Amino acid sequence: MTLEDLPGKYTVIGSNQDANPNEYKGVLNLSLDGNNRIRARWLINNSQEQLGYGFFKDNILVINFNYKNENSVFKGVVVYKCISKDLLEGFWSEKHGDPNYLGTERCFRFDILKEPIN
Repeated sequence: MTLEDLPGKYTVIGSNQDANPNEYKGVLNLSLDGNNRIRARWLINNSQEQLGYGFFKDNILVINFNYKNENSVFKGVVVYKCISKDLLEGFWSEKHGDPNYLGTERCFRFDILKEPIN
């Protein structure tokens, strides 16, 4: 797999970083900037936007992300294993999340689904 295989739109299914993880769904858009770094934009549950920058090597994609929630900015990192150009499987952690747990995500390229997962 190459860096150029990653850009596109993905459906996301994930779970939060806590003892009783809630499942969430969303959309992830990946693109490349002028320096061939990955730019990421998530829209979680149709309401929460998260932005990030990352890098890719040996089928591993690492993205530092952040998002705002009322008066705070939350920061974290997500690591995806690129199973194929259509499937990413990952885990993530936020600075203020429960350090005893990791969040999880699976991302499916939109092109391979008949319709987004609701």
